[in-house]
Amino acid sequence: MNFRPVKDQQSSTGDDSAAMSDNILNNLSTAILSLDHELRLKYINQAAEGLLEISAKQSIGQKLSDLIPQTKPLQTVLYDALQSGQPYTQRKTQILLASGTTITADISISPIAEEEWPRLIVEFSPQDRYLRIDRDSALQEYQQATRLMIRGLAHEIKNPLGGIRGAAQLLQQELGTSEFTEYTHIIIEETDRLTLLLDRLLGPRSIPNPIPTNIHEILERIRTLIELEADSNLSFQRDYDPSIPEIKADPEMIMQAILNITRNALQSVAKVANPTIQFVTRTERQFTIASVRHRNALRIDIVDNGQGIDESLKDHLFLPMISGRPEGTGLGLSMAHSIIYQHRGTITFDSEPGCTRFTVIIPLGN
Repeated sequence: MNFRPVKDQQSSTGDDSAAMSDNILNNLSTAILSLDHELRLKYINQAAEGLLEISAKQSIGQKLSDLIPQTKPLQTVLYDALQSGQPYTQRKTQILLASGTTITADISISPIAEEEWPRLIVEFSPQDRYLRIDRDSALQEYQQATRLMIRGLAHEIKNPLGGIRGAAQLLQQELGTSEFTEYTHIIIEETDRLTLLLDRLLGPRSIPNPIPTNIHEILERIRTLIELEADSNLSFQRDYDPSIPEIKADPEMIMQAILNITRNALQSVAKVANPTIQFVTRTERQFTIASVRHRNALRIDIVDNGQGIDESLKDHLFLPMISGRPEGTGLGLSMAHSIIYQHRGTITFDSEPGCTRFTVIIPLGN
């Protein structure tokens, strides 16, 4: 995208053409900055204010390095563009904002020759949303294929298990009170245990029965259960948005999904000195799930201060039989993902030692 020289925001008042240009740039979804030869900010449109979390009034005239920390690699490219007069493009560049948030963006740098000193037009095209959409779509397709394979395998295993159990019961009747009935008991118990495991692998069998549901009532039921299971020193925090309307969902299935995630959080904080779990509810606008944009969506964050998720598990966390605990079955998060997927929603997570956040997004309305 090529632009004519952008006038400074400080001097554009009273100039009709500058005001019109400013209005056009402010209606673009692309974040645009104008920098002088010292990399001081001379112009910023509204999309850039939102993306970079900086205010035009407070940032005009400041150096880019003061507005965005750790921009040394980017500054090198900017100075090269000033000296060479050649445009530059950097793909999928990660930028650490002053708030601590990291964004991924494509950056286009266009030098503009002026009478005294050149200046730069810098465009930021955020890629996080598109990367998340691609990642979610790929994950859902992969999980759907994996789930079909596991279901087929589980059904094949369940048939002979039923025959083994039936044979063991007949043998037990023939043995009567013999001491060998202890072995038939073991056979029956183990086949029942394997059958239960296979049922859990098959995931939710029922189709959701959506009814108007108050999400905060569900979260409060989960909080009560977790507090009963937890040690007395657990701190459970809630940050609810009371304006969130009822959602169309199956309350029991949604409760099971969030309960599974919260129990994982409880296990994660088991060895923490001051264990904390937090529920946060908010609304998201114009949120895209699996290539479908929803006008409004419910966001539920389950946050804990535990040890975090091991790096080796992050890419496969929602797949069946994946667990970071020796005694874990690896079915809780897989089941939670399946339930939320049935509600046209998605689950994401971000984890580092001391802070793990699972985010559940469910569309509001039809």
